Amino acid sequence: MIVIEVISYISIFTGVFFFAVGTIGLLRMPDVYTRMHASTKCDTLGVSLVMFGLILLNGISIFSLKLFVLVLFIWVTNPTASHAIALAAFETREISDSYVPFSREEENYD
Repeated sequence: MIVIEVISYISIFTGVFFFAVGTIGLLRMPDVYTRMHASTKCDTLGVSLVMFGLILLNGISIFSLKLFVLVLFIWVTNPTASHAIALAAFETREISDSYVPFSREEENYD
């Protein structure tokens, strides 16, 4: 095996590992915010590592460029969607008051 193939396979397997950790975190965490944190971070890193491994395996081509653009798209949309979900969960009071780091009386926004 060539060194690039070894690096790409390690990257792909590491990405799959982060997907598995994110799935376990999604199932085991107690509230919506920690579940979202576990899944968002692990999915973004997992996709990035898998795509990086595929880019290394494929070499320089139009397919690699498409994969890189896809990674950039995921880097932008995944945190944005996660933030929107967190804001919606906060506004609908999805979790109990014990998880919110400040009291309801201290809110200054509408």
